[in-house]
Amino acid sequence: MIQKVVMIGAGNLATQLSLALHEHGIEILQVYSRTVESAKVLAGKLDCSFTISVKKIEKNADLYIFAVSDKALQPILDKWSVPIGNSVHTAGSIPADIFDNYAEDYGVFYPLQTFSKERKVDFSNVPICIESNSLKLQADLIELAGQISNSAHLVNSEQRKQLHLAAVFTCNFTNHMYSIGQKLLAEKDVDYELLKPLILETAQKALQLDPVSAQTGPAVRFDEEIMNSHEKALKHSPVFQKLYRFVSESIYKMHKGK
Repeated sequence: MIQKVVMIGAGNLATQLSLALHEHGIEILQVYSRTVESAKVLAGKLDCSFTISVKKIEKNADLYIFAVSDKALQPILDKWSVPIGNSVHTAGSIPADIFDNYAEDYGVFYPLQTFSKERKVDFSNVPICIESNSLKLQADLIELAGQISNSAHLVNSEQRKQLHLAAVFTCNFTNHMYSIGQKLLAEKDVDYELLKPLILETAQKALQLDPVSAQTGPAVRFDEEIMNSHEKALKHSPVFQKLYRFVSESIYKMHKGK
């Protein structure tokens, strides 16, 4: 049973995950971060100690959660001079066996959601993808996930990598499109608030209908007159113009072949 956790990281995911665990009775023994400020802020919210030295990380935790960027994980592991206890990372595209030479029992605890430090997340419906090289740790991770979420799933490294890729399209790319829309409106002094009902309806349709059948707009019917006028309006931004053309062609091809 996992009762004591050390959180390696103090970024967006580390912040929201550690707060959720703390609220559900899991003791966060310590926060590690590369910077004093971020470690101190999160530790203050959790009423626990913090460190910026790998050598000073607590050794008696039930679980070490590495919630750091993909590129930071390996360098942190390389600084450990003793075997790590039960360990998991929270990355979408890194295999579980990155812990092979560092921990006996290890795995992945990957919450499929977008996180920001300043926005509290309701974990109850956040899918938590679990993988482990140990049946005992796997059971403990499922139990831990169940304390904060109603949606725990066993997902292997290849499946999780594909899930992460799909999430990038679904979340990161979609949000980038919102950013472009906001920028285009600002150029003509139009309030971004006008788009918000459309954003909500689009998301709700994607949840209730098949996304392909829910698609609308000029690209579906390949309305060249409208599309050409849109491209001309983007002549000041070749990058947006190219993106508009590429995405429109992708939409048309997907619907032409369905």
